Amino acid sequence: MTTKGPISNFIEKYYLHFNAAALVDAAKGYEAQLANGSKMLVSLAGAMSTAEIGKVFAEMIRKDKVQIISSTGANLEEDIMNLVAHSHYKRVPNYRDLTPQDEWDLMEKGLNRVTDTCIPEEEAFRRLQKHIFKIWKDAEDNGERFFPHEFMYKMLLSGVLEQYYEIDIKNSWMFAAAEKNLPIIVPGWEDSTMGNIFASYVLKGELKASTMKSGIEYMTFLADWYTNNSENGIGFFQIGGGISGDFPICVVPMLYQDMERPDTPFWSYFCQISDSTTSYGSYSGAVPNEKITWGKLNIDTPKFIIESDATIVAPLIFAYLLDM
Repeated sequence: MTTKGPISNFIEKYYLHFNAAALVDAAKGYEAQLANGSKMLVSLAGAMSTAEIGKVFAEMIRKDKVQIISSTGANLEEDIMNLVAHSHYKRVPNYRDLTPQDEWDLMEKGLNRVTDTCIPEEEAFRRLQKHIFKIWKDAEDNGERFFPHEFMYKMLLSGVLEQYYEIDIKNSWMFAAAEKNLPIIVPGWEDSTMGNIFASYVLKGELKASTMKSGIEYMTFLADWYTNNSENGIGFFQIGGGISGDFPICVVPMLYQDMERPDTPFWSYFCQISDSTTSYGSYSGAVPNEKITWGKLNIDTPKFIIESDATIVAPLIFAYLLDM
């Protein structure tokens, strides 16, 4: 039996009630899933990459604690931007006190603010743009089509970005995923900076929209992957809410109801870290039991909800799973 480290021992000793206890229960449930041979999907919403989740999530990938990821397009690109432009980021600890004029001044300096952290326009977005455009264009010229994450894998593995690295490569979860060719689902990729940039090239007539594989193709890929990997169950670990969570979880009712495959297994584990209020028709704020009515979870699926800040909770759960 693996010995747990000081972080794991700390949370087991002191996290005994309420959201703290839910954190421990969810971590142990995740661990039990893997021990039973189940696979795990992790969904990433929000700006977890800019929160530098890669420092621990990359190790989760390397240690085979996650078998498939669903992510917003923003989290894909922001992990890579942190890799190549980290020293140019600006932290704004007094962000709650900023005036509209202060915000405008940041914009004019090319500093795009995400809560207390500003992402530099030139060193991050534009640095990636010139390299990823060539990869998009080369594929199109060769009559090839790929998913958004596959293009980013190509860019990372080609080595063209090595000249810019500003953090240890082991802290990039996208690079860890690229090395394993880990499947990633990126619903609504168009709602990201690289997605916007790709669309701008389509508008200018420099690229064809069809060069980028679509969301429907992501769903059909996920359907096949789920079917081929669910023999021992597939768990669902959701960080935040939104499309990165709702899109992949719907593959089960699609297979069960729309494809009329009643032998499709439900998700074998579900955990959501969310600070959304449970109310007002929100997906993010829906308690796990609601998902039973949609054919996503079974009556006896282990279900956990941790109503807290994912930037605090997720690293602790990952630390527990890594025996830290």
